[in-house]
Amino acid sequence: MAPITRRHAITADQLVGAATDLLTDGFRLALMAAHDDGDALRVVYLFLAGRPDRRTELTLTVPATDPVIPSLARLSFQAGRFEREILDLYGITPLGHPQPRRLVRHAHWPPDWHPMRNDAGNPGDFVAADHFPFLTVEGAGVYEIPVGPVHAGLIEPGHFRFSVVGESVLRLKARLWFVHRGIERLFQGRIAGAAVDLAERISGDTSAGHALAHSLAVEDALGVDLPDAVHRLRALLIELERLYNHAADLGALANDVGFGLANSHALRVRELVLRINDQVCGHRLLRGAISPGGVALQALPDPDRLQALADDIAEIAELTLGNSIIYDRFAGTSVLHREDALAMGTLGYVARASGLVTDARLDHPTTELPITEVTASGGDVLARYSVRRDEFAASVALCRTLIDNHTGPIAVREPLPAVAGISSGIGIVEGWRGSIVHRVEVGADGLLRRAKIVDPSWFNWPALPVSMADTIVPDFPLTNKSFNLSYAGNDL
Repeated sequence: MAPITRRHAITADQLVGAATDLLTDGFRLALMAAHDDGDALRVVYLFLAGRPDRRTELTLTVPATDPVIPSLARLSFQAGRFEREILDLYGITPLGHPQPRRLVRHAHWPPDWHPMRNDAGNPGDFVAADHFPFLTVEGAGVYEIPVGPVHAGLIEPGHFRFSVVGESVLRLKARLWFVHRGIERLFQGRIAGAAVDLAERISGDTSAGHALAHSLAVEDALGVDLPDAVHRLRALLIELERLYNHAADLGALANDVGFGLANSHALRVRELVLRINDQVCGHRLLRGAISPGGVALQALPDPDRLQALADDIAEIAELTLGNSIIYDRFAGTSVLHREDALAMGTLGYVARASGLVTDARLDHPTTELPITEVTASGGDVLARYSVRRDEFAASVALCRTLIDNHTGPIAVREPLPAVAGISSGIGIVEGWRGSIVHRVEVGADGLLRRAKIVDPSWFNWPALPVSMADTIVPDFPLTNKSFNLSYAGNDL
């Protein structure tokens, strides 16, 4: 049975107290979603806690003529960023926010155009903007190094502003949202059971993770309860996605410190996993296999082939960390302390490398799985490397269990029922970067009225500059790769 989400309609006067109680009780703010209902605007606050799985939504409705909500920014760092996003996209003002500056909308965006409002219309002219409002760090010998938004490699745009003395970084500020694609708006009006192709393209390297989170949300909204075997087949696909991405990262981290040989072997492993993916579902990135109401595999992977790849990765990692120069570059570099990781709400391997216990497979399970939890405590590049290495081995062990214990068909599709009125649903998945959360609202006509997406990179991007304190500029590429955050998953 799907977990129950407790839903409470609250007033503006009740919001801060209710949020405080939930945060004190161990919940985290996982999502804030604004909605344009015409005469009124709604803001939904989703709080999650795990072990056992607990979900609570608070809904605050404000008039469209005076869209003001109390700010939770002084209670929660994450809330402050969600509120700035909502201010940009919906024009809802967070009263009492300590820094209500733009987040998504860059300086050249029209000041009064909020693209998620129903009456947004044509934005008009975008104005030229020749500067970014970064805090200037002053002092003897201090200078700035601007990097991006256009980069030399085939990566998406992001601007990084370093304030440094010599090579020592005093402050790093990241500016994203150069490619706002309007993904959430594109979901609106699509058939609830036929929008998974868009979910697969939220962040290309997480096609299966976002497809599953979207599918779970739609199924929750429509009251669909799938057999346990379907959830286990879906879990297998998520682990295959974890494998090829972790293999690539382990190689890229070695490559960033000059160990190209390890990178070549890691890329060989990645390619072999991608070929297994193609055999399993007909697509190297696992697209087309997960959809609302079902799963469709063409074959199960060979568990012995997966184990051979796990053995290869273990050897590659041993050779990498056995090199004293590489170990020295990894150890103690760009430490994200546990208290900072916790305060910023980090997720996935970034959080686990800083000693936090977080895994949606255990916190918000769809089926019971023999998960081997992997954590580290150093919070440095070495810890983020080691967590990936150990997760690869644990993921292969989980895959072997899922394959060996599977019985029955490997392709299942259940019909999606109609609903009376508007219904909402939540999907939570432990993607390879961390917990992915989707929330959807479906109308009686079967069309999506709203889809809110939170990729783990949304939570982890702010932690990257924090980890760069007390380090040097040449370590930025290595640090950046140790986080390996998604621009696309953040810049929706």
